[in-house]
Amino acid sequence: MSFAGGKNENIKTEMMTSSPYEWLKYCVDLLENFNVLEPSMEKSQRVKKIDFTLNEKCESDDKILKLCEDVIKNSVLTNHPHFHNQLYGGTDPYGLVGGFITEALNTNQVTFEIAPVFTLIESELYRKLSSLIGIINGDGIFSPGGSLNNMYAMVLARYKLNPDIKKKGVYCMNKLVAFTSEDSHYSIMKGVNWIGIGIDNVIKIKTDDFGKMIPDHLEKMIIKTKEEGRVPFFVNVTAGTTVLGAFDPIEIINDICSKYNLWMHVDACWGGSLLFSKKYSKVLKGLNKADSVSWNPHKMLGAPLQCSIFLTKHKEILHECNSASATYLFQQDKFYDVSYDTGDKSVQCGRKVDCFKLWLMWKARGDTGFEKLVDQAMECSRYFKDKITNRPGFQLVLPEFECTNVCFWYIPVRLRNMEQTDEWWNELEKVAPKIKEQLTYAGSLMIGYQPLNHKNFKNFFRMVITCHPIRTYQHMDYVIEQIELWGEKI
Repeated sequence: MSFAGGKNENIKTEMMTSSPYEWLKYCVDLLENFNVLEPSMEKSQRVKKIDFTLNEKCESDDKILKLCEDVIKNSVLTNHPHFHNQLYGGTDPYGLVGGFITEALNTNQVTFEIAPVFTLIESELYRKLSSLIGIINGDGIFSPGGSLNNMYAMVLARYKLNPDIKKKGVYCMNKLVAFTSEDSHYSIMKGVNWIGIGIDNVIKIKTDDFGKMIPDHLEKMIIKTKEEGRVPFFVNVTAGTTVLGAFDPIEIINDICSKYNLWMHVDACWGGSLLFSKKYSKVLKGLNKADSVSWNPHKMLGAPLQCSIFLTKHKEILHECNSASATYLFQQDKFYDVSYDTGDKSVQCGRKVDCFKLWLMWKARGDTGFEKLVDQAMECSRYFKDKITNRPGFQLVLPEFECTNVCFWYIPVRLRNMEQTDEWWNELEKVAPKIKEQLTYAGSLMIGYQPLNHKNFKNFFRMVITCHPIRTYQHMDYVIEQIELWGEKI
């Protein structure tokens, strides 16, 4: 068949000379046998040799296969047990299968007629998660990530304060002010820029020694803002900060938000998975009182990227705020119950079917399976923290941690037993980046580091543990040994 006229003799009528399933099997075999944490100095040289140019003529299947191999061999295998670099890691095998199925089916999570099974799965996940949190008769949406979830929260908070914003825009409102902790995720600052509030209208609330928002300072700044004639409208509470893994006191902050009629959003993108653990979920006490909650199963729980959920206790507000009623998609005289059409609640039109990955994982493991995974990750982090406490050369940033984050400095022998002057700290600041460089080049370990400038903390390591791949105490011992090994070579 010829499209748009003209000859098609030169069109590659078959995408592959061999079966696509053979291609897939070949790539899967490569992934299974590939050890990412090989010397990265060599990898950096190989990457430069890959042909990245796009040409007029097509490439042979053999070359395409070779390119697939090059990409795999020169990428980071986040499923390796010694990958601790980010707040995500390996994938749950059931989630990976779910991701493959949704990619193969290639549909849009927008209406029941094109995604009949997936829209029902999405609804069940909102019901189950709302029940788990304690939200009654709420609603939700899957989004591309926690950053957009936090924007959803601010947009809904603004709409609830004044629904005229949808038609008249920011011109119908006085200057709005949002509040977030100084340890919160940077997406709040990006979000206020995107929705027109402006970063000058975000007040960063001080945190205590453990990285938790200080409620008294929050209330003080709310009162000050009102006295200035500005309008407080939104408080972002963090349940599991990016660096220290701290949980803001949700219940106390909720009392303040209720007193001043502010929307309380809980960013639980990182720490929300602790909800599955009877032992560790106490840090999320009060989550049921939130106006909205953000959670990323693609982080600690190991759902394949992307998998992110926004929930709200206000049943109709997502649709009221975001709907545009496109008549070519959301006709009201369809042959089925149009309440199954979820797309008009979203700011997007095209939306990936992210719900199936989480649903399949949950079906396969159940609540108890998730609890075991979370508990194992937490136990490994506790073991790691206990193992380096009082160990020569290691100094904890905090005495205790609430999530799987463990933050610490490594002090080489040459800097031990010395007075910790400004000059000493300036020298120690260089240690973590240098050890990270050597670990990466050696291909033995990936671990993150950062400063925390508002607390005057110089560069320190942040060890994080996710549910996948499942870690053991032996893996924790290996991390300690590698840091000690390379720490004395710099």
